[in-house]
Amino acid sequence: MTLRPLRIALPKGRMMEQALQLFGALGHGIAPENAASRRLVLPSADGSFEFLPVKSADVPVYVESGVADAGVAGFDVLGEHGSDVLHPLDLRFGACVLAVAASEDTPYPVLAGGGTPRVATKYTVTSRRFFAERGLQVELIRITGSVEIAPLVGLSHWIVDLVQTGRTLADNGLVVVDTVLESSARWIVNRASHKLRLREHERLIGDLEAAIS
Repeated sequence: MTLRPLRIALPKGRMMEQALQLFGALGHGIAPENAASRRLVLPSADGSFEFLPVKSADVPVYVESGVADAGVAGFDVLGEHGSDVLHPLDLRFGACVLAVAASEDTPYPVLAGGGTPRVATKYTVTSRRFFAERGLQVELIRITGSVEIAPLVGLSHWIVDLVQTGRTLADNGLVVVDTVLESSARWIVNRASHKLRLREHERLIGDLEAAIS
């Protein structure tokens, strides 16, 4: 029986571009005519893989469900969603920090005069765990868009968000006051697919590891 190509879920944006460059270096790039297409499934030129461009938060969902055999997801996304997948390899790109930030005149970790700090973030699960480990009681406010505006308009005292260069924070008068976790792109694999197609997965993981070393 001929098995279908391995399906790889990729997060749309810069991380997907870097992942496709890596696969291209391994000889599994997508055909030029598909590179700029709006196709929802992008086959590799050699027919070995099918790439599924999805939202970053959805990558673990596709992989855990088995719709995709493997994928690329940020460590921050994995920590937030707690998906039951294997993540055997740090791909060493997409490096960033999930950090607590505040305006320079806002105290941390305790507010002047006491009170419960309000924290705006997309990462409520990770933030709740982080502040609990610190022994800090906070009120979390879930924001799905840009969180940098929240302290500026009085919605929150602090934010928890991804930081790469720090330029956006600086432009809005915010500074990093604590680090929640360091993140980068991780290779994740569906558990059942790994068992059923072990040789393919192990070969691919070995190729990826050699390419980034």
